[in-house]
Amino acid sequence: MSRAVPEQARRLAAELDLRFARDVELATELNDAQRRLQRANDRLCSGLHPDGIAVIYGEHPAAVEVVTARNRSQVLDSPDPLRAVQRVHWTIHKASISYQDAAEHRRQLAAEVGELAGELIATLVAAGWSERDAREANIPNLIRAGG
Repeated sequence: MSRAVPEQARRLAAELDLRFARDVELATELNDAQRRLQRANDRLCSGLHPDGIAVIYGEHPAAVEVVTARNRSQVLDSPDPLRAVQRVHWTIHKASISYQDAAEHRRQLAAEVGELAGELIATLVAAGWSERDAREANIPNLIRAGG
């Protein structure tokens, strides 16, 4: 990079880089919670929905047999369905809370990133960069740049 990068810009870029890494962690947490929700839902019932088959094939006995054979409920097939439903309930509850927490942390992080990015752009513009170049600056390059 041929332009000077002030120490303040390098510090802000490093802060942004940390926030970007945290965003990756939060995205992973969101995906994990979503997978846990999906798995819990699948324990309740998986397969083709009978109403969908009925719309396509009507109430034909062969269609009903296919739906019955392919629809499974881990909960209803368990030796203690009530206990299985309770486990699924708490799995869904915990996964929902995890998802909401990660989403809220990600929202807060987005606000921090916006503030830091604004400061970085202002710092680079004050150092003689064009606003466009400041907005398009590569964060890892800024961190490595000399003053």
